[in-house]
Amino acid sequence: MNNFDFIIIGAGSAGCVLADKLSACGKYQICLLEAGPKDSHWSIHMPIGIIELIKDNVRNWQFHSAPESSQNNREIFNPRGKTLGGSSSINAMLYTRGQKEDYDHWEALGNKGWSFNDVLPYFKNTQHQERGESEFHGIGGALNVADSRSKPPIHDDFISSAQQAGFVFNNDFNSENQEGVGYYQVTQKHGQRCSAAKAFLTPNLHRENLTVITDAQVQKILINENKAATGVCYNVKGKQHNIFVKKEVLLSAGAFNSPQLLMLSGVGSKAELTKHNIPLVHELSGVGQNLQDHPDIVIVNKHNRHDLLALRPKAAWWLFTQALKYFPLSSNNKTVNDNRCGILTSAVAESGGFIKSKPDLLRPDLQLHFIPAAFDDHGRNLKMQLNYGISLHACLLRPKSRGSVTLYGNKVSLHPKITLNMLSHEDDQQDMIQAVKVARSILSQSPLSENNGSEIFPGEKTQTDEEILMFLKNKANTIYHPVGTCKMGNDDMAVVDQTLKVYGLNKLRVIDASIMPTLISGNTNAPTIMIAAKIADVILAEYS
Repeated sequence: MNNFDFIIIGAGSAGCVLADKLSACGKYQICLLEAGPKDSHWSIHMPIGIIELIKDNVRNWQFHSAPESSQNNREIFNPRGKTLGGSSSINAMLYTRGQKEDYDHWEALGNKGWSFNDVLPYFKNTQHQERGESEFHGIGGALNVADSRSKPPIHDDFISSAQQAGFVFNNDFNSENQEGVGYYQVTQKHGQRCSAAKAFLTPNLHRENLTVITDAQVQKILINENKAATGVCYNVKGKQHNIFVKKEVLLSAGAFNSPQLLMLSGVGSKAELTKHNIPLVHELSGVGQNLQDHPDIVIVNKHNRHDLLALRPKAAWWLFTQALKYFPLSSNNKTVNDNRCGILTSAVAESGGFIKSKPDLLRPDLQLHFIPAAFDDHGRNLKMQLNYGISLHACLLRPKSRGSVTLYGNKVSLHPKITLNMLSHEDDQQDMIQAVKVARSILSQSPLSENNGSEIFPGEKTQTDEEILMFLKNKANTIYHPVGTCKMGNDDMAVVDQTLKVYGLNKLRVIDASIMPTLISGNTNAPTIMIAAKIADVILAEYS
């Protein structure tokens, strides 16, 4: 079969939702294409497997930015999911939505129907909140949202220390008020990852009108002389295939791959396409522009406890006893699957919060992620884990710096050229200097201070603003929330309208985090699922 009503490119957080909702009525033939393999590997489903997934070059695109002039010419690591579920299959599983003001701002920019009151129903309808239904939470949705089943005592120490530093406790970051510190909720079910694939795709693979093709590297979107998308050209095991669409092509490849595929298909800046000998099909100068991500820094302390993630003998014994909790046995020696708990269910960053860097701000501008380990280089520096240590991430929620996604060449086998331009705006530099000071202040409070050893990063010699800025340029990274590169709007740089149709083209939409005009104040997985659910309803209404 090579004719479908809808072709979805990318089986990530958005693509899985689209495949579910568009195939549910049974009226349409749906094809879902994914560049990566099936999501069958153990590391996806066991939450602690995130430590392995960050290094996995099969299920992780392992992108790196171009040398960043604002970061001492470092190439910044940008992991992205390359499997069914996309980045929801390799992320830290934290369920956050951002702030009401984020979405109201989208609508104020001219995107009607995207205010918080408009999108809240989609957050609620897509989730099953294990705590129960409320004004801000829904039950019965496919995405299971649960309290963490792994809460090593050190997290309680962090929360207490943050309160000692003057920050309030918050039991629900997705309620009326986001501000405060506490435990994150996670997208898990029975102690296992509940990715977008597990929630929205796997239960529906039996549907006869849903075709899922993995290991399918899309080469380009086929666009005719009338500027209408007619299908997709993709490659599986070196063999090229063309499939054709009756209604629409839905591009859901993410903030890096979606603009790349548009450009490889001849849609984008004329100057950029000419540089790579790509015939211009339709000029849209905003494709690949407006890249935003949360800049992040990690403060690391040695810590005199053994119930931490460390490559040390006493820690290894603690980890072993914790691991046994993942495999509880019933009286007849059969595994009781819904009782999994302990460190193997850990999202690693179970606790954190949303705080104001300065008390006079109207709303939180920083997000914290606390980790019970000495953490460096995205967890890939194993030498650091020879220390008993703790780490505190601090990221800036609404940075002013803007980057871009362009091309290295006209072959899809080449990674997109990512230029984050992180901390290029002076305001971001000053805000992140303050973030370092705030994080240090929290770690210096009791009860954490009672077991703290020396500071590893940035180190005791880094004290002045100038020294902290140099530390930021040497060590800052993103926290893996790229958005904005096919932005929704009605200005000259907008790529899609408020229904996510690509300007100037027919039968083509972009539906993923790349359409966000501005970055939301939190992790981006839940908002991306919301976006797909909302636009799926728009599509179904248009074709009813």
